[in-house]
Amino acid sequence: MKSAALRSIIILLILSIVSGCANIVPPEGGKKDTKPPKLLEVSPADSQLNTKVSRLEMRFNEYVQLNNASAEVQISPLISLPITSLVVGKKVVIKIPDTLLKENTTYRLSTNAAIKDLHEGNAFPPYTYTFSTGSYFDSLKLMGTVYNAATGLPDTGVFVLLYDYDASDSIVVREKPRYVVKINALGQFVFDGMPARKFRIYALHDANGNLVYDGKEEMIAFTDTLAEPRPDAVTPITLYAFKEVFIDTLAAKETKRKPTMFADKKPKEKIILTFAINADTNINKRSLDVTKPLILAFDKYNDTINKDKLLLTVDSAGADVEVAYTIVRDTVLKNNVWIKTAWKEDAIYTARFMKAFAKDSNNNESAPAKYTFRTRADEDYGIIDIRLPLKYKDRKYLLMVTADADTLHYKPVTDTAVILKKMNPANYTMRLVVDENKNGKWDTGDLFEKRQPEKVIPYAGSIPLKAGWESVVDFEPKPRIKDKADTSPEKRDKPPMK
Repeated sequence: MKSAALRSIIILLILSIVSGCANIVPPEGGKKDTKPPKLLEVSPADSQLNTKVSRLEMRFNEYVQLNNASAEVQISPLISLPITSLVVGKKVVIKIPDTLLKENTTYRLSTNAAIKDLHEGNAFPPYTYTFSTGSYFDSLKLMGTVYNAATGLPDTGVFVLLYDYDASDSIVVREKPRYVVKINALGQFVFDGMPARKFRIYALHDANGNLVYDGKEEMIAFTDTLAEPRPDAVTPITLYAFKEVFIDTLAAKETKRKPTMFADKKPKEKIILTFAINADTNINKRSLDVTKPLILAFDKYNDTINKDKLLLTVDSAGADVEVAYTIVRDTVLKNNVWIKTAWKEDAIYTARFMKAFAKDSNNNESAPAKYTFRTRADEDYGIIDIRLPLKYKDRKYLLMVTADADTLHYKPVTDTAVILKKMNPANYTMRLVVDENKNGKWDTGDLFEKRQPEKVIPYAGSIPLKAGWESVVDFEPKPRIKDKADTSPEKRDKPPMK
């Protein structure tokens, strides 16, 4: 009996162990790795004198990867052949054509944002390695800020280029620079370890990565004087990046218009011209902005519009009353046509289009259409009350107010208070254009004519506007001494005055 009982106990223990093994729970995942790679060793060591470094090895505490190394890993001053970068396990190896290194020159190798860890993509911070082919290190500095000339705000996407002072004016379109540095997120740049000589300085939006100014798709900035590196107490340089105006020649335009020799001679199939409008046809929604036209967005270009085949009416006590209007073609979006009138607020309009209201050059016609829509009411808008310092009360200053890509106000400053009514709820920005030639617009610069773009003074921040509210904004907020009870912001939102 004792033997049978013992066997039963042993069997139960075995079953218990097997059952426990069959329900193994995998360990929970740990915290996500957010630490960047750690640099353990650099070989040869940083800050070597009398050395032409041909191979640099950076050893990290984990496996790493390179991201856009051809653009991010830079040597300054530049050499005529590219440096190469590769990953070997936990090492980054950078090879430099040392036969191209000049005597008695300080070189700075920058990794910028090229190095990341292999699994999580955590970026190793920008690193600079310095060596000199001579017996000393150049120690002067050149620094400054690049602004977008059109907005007046710090630029964030340019390289700053240095050329020898005796180079020609056109060198920026022909050759790569001697020195190059990328600006930071605040639009600032610093050249360290510079020699005691003067340079031509430019800033470049480099669209194709060749460090040469190629014109149309790129922005350029220059100064009227030579840049000279100084010790630590330097005077910052200010650059304004602009896009030049390039005009296609008449011959190029005519070439584009010429038909091909083997053009298709078959008669084209008739198609119907269609369009959409910038209003909701649900009349319970107040959708059409009374400050804008009714826009007919055609799918194809139309050559002729027959005004006699459009009837625009407004509902008045249940009866349709005909409305006078004008038709204008959009000068930018050529397919679009505008219908303009003095829209009433919170009113129901109907636009009736008869057959062949629009035709194209192939005699294709638009089909009959009818659209009914409601306009917005006063309560759907807000008011922006802008207060300007007296020094800007001059017609040479143009006040520009924008929302997204739309310019809502662009006029000379004739008063220190500018009140903008019927503004749609949005986030607005504003700036002042210093219109030196008083032609009513901002003028860009010209590199070879040595003409700088006109200055722009930006408003710091944005203006949030709600429907039915008035936002009072000081263009230059005045410093104020606040007491404990004062918690009001510089920007005051309040319901509009009745």
